[in-house]
Amino acid sequence: MYKNGVSADSIQGVTWVKSSLSDGIGGNCVEIAKLGEGHVALRNSRDASGPALVYTPGEWEAFVQGAKNGEFDGMTV
Repeated sequence: MYKNGVSADSIQGVTWVKSSLSDGIGGNCVEIAKLGEGHVALRNSRDASGPALVYTPGEWEAFVQGAKNGEFDGMTV
């Protein structure tokens, strides 16, 4: 499995996806990719070959549920 900080362009055979809500904000987006065994990678779309953060299934689920529950709503700029 990939480790945090791996070069995003070294992750082969995945499709990077960004939110449709990301369009029109100057390219300031994050993209995610499904990895094997339920892991998820996250990268900065402005630096597609830069480092990727890799999350376990449990970490990703906790983040997504927190976002759905509004736990990060105060983080907006």
